Amino acid sequence: MSTFYKKAGIISVSLIAVATTITLLSNSARDKFNVPYSQIPYCAVSPLIPTELTFAGEKITLTQQDRRERMDREILAFTYSHINTLLQIKRANRIFPIVEPLLKECGIPDDFKYLMIIESNGDIYARSAVGAGGLWQFMEKTARQYGLEVNNGIDERYHIEKATRAACDYLKDSYEEFGDWLTVAASYNAGRAGISKRIDKQQESKAINLQLVPETSRYIFRLLAAKAIFNDPIKFGFIIQHRDLYPPLPIAKSITVKSAGINWASIAKKHGLTYLQLREANPWIRDTEYSNKAGKEYTVLIPDAKRLHYDPEETRAHKKEWVIK
Repeated sequence: MSTFYKKAGIISVSLIAVATTITLLSNSARDKFNVPYSQIPYCAVSPLIPTELTFAGEKITLTQQDRRERMDREILAFTYSHINTLLQIKRANRIFPIVEPLLKECGIPDDFKYLMIIESNGDIYARSAVGAGGLWQFMEKTARQYGLEVNNGIDERYHIEKATRAACDYLKDSYEEFGDWLTVAASYNAGRAGISKRIDKQQESKAINLQLVPETSRYIFRLLAAKAIFNDPIKFGFIIQHRDLYPPLPIAKSITVKSAGINWASIAKKHGLTYLQLREANPWIRDTEYSNKAGKEYTVLIPDAKRLHYDPEETRAHKKEWVIK
C-alpha cells in the first residue's frame, strides 16, 4: 500500500472467502485529506449529494428530506451503473456538439441535453419495448405530429437534427402550458395531461413538489443526477482520458437524393463506403432500398472514408471536465 493511502487512513481487510479486498475510508479522513473517490480502489463509497444545483437557470435546493433521498438514489444508480454511465459520456462526446447548438437555436435550455441522455443513454439507435425510438424516444404517433417521417424505409426519429428540432417544439409547447422547465421535463415522461391532472388535484404548480408515480418521480431526479455526473464525472469515480471518448464522425460532404427507387447500398459504394458506414452517418435510413414514390428530397451525409479509422491520439474531449489531464 502506498504511503499516500496509509496517510489517508485507509484500512485494507482481506476477505479470503470471496478472494477480494475491500478498502474502507472514513468520511472524516476522506474530507481531511481531500481524497478523490477515483483514488480509492475496490471501494463502495456513498457519493456526496449536492445541497443544491441549477436546472434551466433555476436553483433547486436538495436539503429537503424527500428531495435528498430521491437524489441520493439516482446518484447511486449512475455511480454504480458503470457500463451505462461510461457509455453515456463517451457517446455524448459525439452527440453533444450536434445537439447543443440546436437547443440554443430553438430557445430550449441547454440542460435538456441530459433529458436526451436519460431517455436513450445517448444511443442513436435506441428503441424501447413499447416502440419509442431514437435519441429523444418519440413514439410514432407523436413523431408524426411533430413533422417527422416514420415508415418502413425512413424513420426520422433517428435523424439527430430533425428529431432534436421536433423535441424542441414539443418542449416549447409544454412550457407554454406549465411555465416551469422541470415540470416540462416531468411531462415528457408522464404526458402533459397526467401532470396537469396532478397539479390540479394536489394544488401545486411545480412537478418537483408533486406526488408522482415512481417512474416519473425518479425521472426528475435522474435528470438532475445526470447533470451532476456529467459536470464532474471524476468526482464520482469515472476516470476517462480523451482517447477513450467517441470522436465526431468525419463528414466529408452532404448530397441530395430525390429519385424514385433509391438504393442506399449503391449510393454508399459510389462514395467508397459500405452501407453500414453510410447508415452510421444517417441512422434514419432503415433499409438498403427505398421506393420514394412521392419523389421527396433527402439530404444525406457522406463520411470521409479515409478518416473512418479510430485514432485515439486525435480524439478530443468536448468538455474538459470529462477527462483527467
